[in-house]
Amino acid sequence: MWREEATGGQADRSTGVVHLQLPLNDPSFNLETAVCSHGLFMMAPNRWDPASKSLHRPLRLSTSSSLSVRISHPSPSHPLLLVSVFGASSLCSQDQHAILAQVRRMLRISDENDRVIKEFHKLHAGAKERGFGRVFRSPTLFEDMVKCILLCNCQWPRTLSMARSLCELQLELKLCTSREDFHPKTPEPRELKRRHGKKKKIIVKLETKLIQDEAELAEGANSEINHDNQPNNLQGKETPSSTPSMEETSNSCVEETSNKLSTVSTPLYDLSGDMSCPSKQIGDFPSPEELAMVDVDYLAMRCKLGYRAQRIVSLAQHIVECKLQLRKLEEACGGFTLSRYAELDKELSGICGFGPFTCANVLMCMGFYHKIPADTETIRHLKKFHAISSTIHSVKKDVESIYGKYAPFQFLAYWFELWDDYEKIFGKTSEMLPSDYRLITSTNIKSKLSKKRKTDG
Repeated sequence: MWREEATGGQADRSTGVVHLQLPLNDPSFNLETAVCSHGLFMMAPNRWDPASKSLHRPLRLSTSSSLSVRISHPSPSHPLLLVSVFGASSLCSQDQHAILAQVRRMLRISDENDRVIKEFHKLHAGAKERGFGRVFRSPTLFEDMVKCILLCNCQWPRTLSMARSLCELQLELKLCTSREDFHPKTPEPRELKRRHGKKKKIIVKLETKLIQDEAELAEGANSEINHDNQPNNLQGKETPSSTPSMEETSNSCVEETSNKLSTVSTPLYDLSGDMSCPSKQIGDFPSPEELAMVDVDYLAMRCKLGYRAQRIVSLAQHIVECKLQLRKLEEACGGFTLSRYAELDKELSGICGFGPFTCANVLMCMGFYHKIPADTETIRHLKKFHAISSTIHSVKKDVESIYGKYAPFQFLAYWFELWDDYEKIFGKTSEMLPSDYRLITSTNIKSKLSKKRKTDG
């Protein structure tokens, strides 16, 4: 039985799925192109399904709990996106708004983004012909910031593994905290300065408890299932999210949603597409509140983050303690001018671990396309496509001389070339299986190019 929701959503009570619709003002919008445009779409908990050409991942409700969502597009010219939310017999208006706001942010759906794309296409005929202009990003700025940290100083396969491990940890914490007898063993922020020996003891206790909880809950979790050497640039690298905060959510909405979720089993998540294998289940991307309470040493060990663990926990704690307000940061992006870029770049640079490359990637995610996050992959690209032997010291000057004519969209012009090159070497990213994402490495690029030269010769 179908029922019309207050904001246009339809709920199928028999299957526990709520179907929402998101209007599209741009007739040229293409979901496949919008999603498979940046390495961020390959990172957990995102899962692109090549067969159905749909995007799957958990998204948070206004109450901060997560549900699995599928985003699909009936046809390239269809005026609506279909957003199916699994695990609820109904959603209140605040939750519907929260879900759709995150979808808009990921796919850069807004009047401002439509304007940017039209202006860019006036300067770049090739991008217009291919429908390129929307660069995929995360549903929240926090997730973008953490993933930009994961992109630094490591190979692509490890970046993918770290993102997945964070989502696995989120599910473990969710399973643990759902138990009435669970008491977090990780220290509060004020305890982080305690002596190293005591911290180790706390880590062991938490790890032991997670293992015990996983074993005890495995059978119950299974019964709920309804339905896993890169160039740093592949990762990669505006419109503010208007998702309501917990404080802004009315008590009636919290009660309404929790009551309707209690009778419906929530699908656990799997990147491989095999929903029947518990070993491949992951959760949502952790929130600042979840990561702020986790011990740094345990996080580094559990998710193989190394020095990044301290930076991620510190970022989460600053957000929780309101020292860094991400919504205000995004809302202040109006104009996307060079002066505003400089102001935000200065503010982000003050965050522990946010160097020039990370800041440039975060600002790109926020909608600034003036600057190109340059690294060794940029140097490789300039040599291959523009016959310029750039260095780490000259690369910024070199990219400006090449892409300056596309101002203020230099990054979009550069990324169009680089992404197109990746797809010529490895095939269309939208048709790749998630298990093949880790094959996109600098070593494999050299190998494939070498084989091609031998074949052509």
